[in-house]
Amino acid sequence: MVRVPKSRFVSYLRVSTVRQGASGLGLEAQRAAVAAHLNGGDWTLLREIVEIESGKRNDRPALAEALRLCRQQKATLVIAKLDRLARNVHFISGLMESGVEFLAVDMPSANRFVVHILAAVAEQEAEAISKRTKAALAAAKERGTVLGGRRVSPERFAEIGAAARQTFSAQAAKGRAQVLPVIAEIQGKGISTLRAIAAELNERAVDAPRGGQWSAVQVQRVLAHAP
Repeated sequence: MVRVPKSRFVSYLRVSTVRQGASGLGLEAQRAAVAAHLNGGDWTLLREIVEIESGKRNDRPALAEALRLCRQQKATLVIAKLDRLARNVHFISGLMESGVEFLAVDMPSANRFVVHILAAVAEQEAEAISKRTKAALAAAKERGTVLGGRRVSPERFAEIGAAARQTFSAQAAKGRAQVLPVIAEIQGKGISTLRAIAAELNERAVDAPRGGQWSAVQVQRVLAHAP
């Protein structure tokens, strides 16, 4: 008799450019996040589907294939990050109407209602940014500012980018230093798996690196930088 796993998953990985798809840039991180989240339990990954497409488009053939496979095999669609589903209410609505259950590793507790709200907020934010940008350009044009020219040298742009990365790195290091003692305490109680540690951090209401809920892959990243 063939044993049928209790849970079936189809993973959907997306990158925005052909270059990223060819190099694996971004895909490996998504793949690792999915693997860490599904670590343990009675489950099987039926298929991994990769799509190289712009996040602004709704007609994604690879995603359509993933949804078809999920319906056919009664499987759950699993993705690494919610933004891989695009910040678009129409797109999210179509996904929910497909009848396929889906799971986002970076927010596993989010239900359909929460995901719809997040998409609506993200779309509204994008529209607001677009309006503010157009208003600022119009005001600059009225003041006689020449638009479209290069006003920052490549060297200065590189300096700004390096400073931003340094600031981000310092903030990340500070966050890790604060949470490492908490993780050590949790491990001291015999809790050793990444998912169990993440669950305990969430139970204690410890802030995750970028907000939201802790995941196994986030715990893994913190431990990887432990002294």
